[in-house]
Amino acid sequence: MNDLLIRVAVQADLPILKEFEQDIIATERSLNDCLKSEYIHYYDIGALINSEKSCVMVAENNGTIVGSGYARIKESKVYLRHKLHAYLGLMYVVPSHRGQGINQLVIQTLIKWAKTQGMQDFYLEAYANNLPALKAYEKLGFRASLIEMKLFQ
Repeated sequence: MNDLLIRVAVQADLPILKEFEQDIIATERSLNDCLKSEYIHYYDIGALINSEKSCVMVAENNGTIVGSGYARIKESKVYLRHKLHAYLGLMYVVPSHRGQGINQLVIQTLIKWAKTQGMQDFYLEAYANNLPALKAYEKLGFRASLIEMKLFQ
């Protein structure tokens, strides 16, 4: 891991980031049976890379991208004290590199970026039954604040 580099993503990284997105979706299909079975996507990654209100980071090991994440500045709900917050997404590490703290480094880098943009509030989403993700986020200080509930019939 001595050759690990966390850097800002560029448009040339788009093909691998789209693969990461599909791997995330494939994993989440087992956690949410309401996801459509055909091709879907969550993010406009190219727009996130180009936007001044977002930062996409990749983790590179020996020249190979092995992880990703983004932070995007979003308007907060009108009833919250903060007008803006940073939303984190596209959190992914290739299976061969998991458990090495890469996701933590990516998130810490995104939080630093968001703080330079004046953000003090940070949100992300994870499935309630995705225990590895929840544990990883809790290590960074994230805690559940709102639980969405669904009626399963």
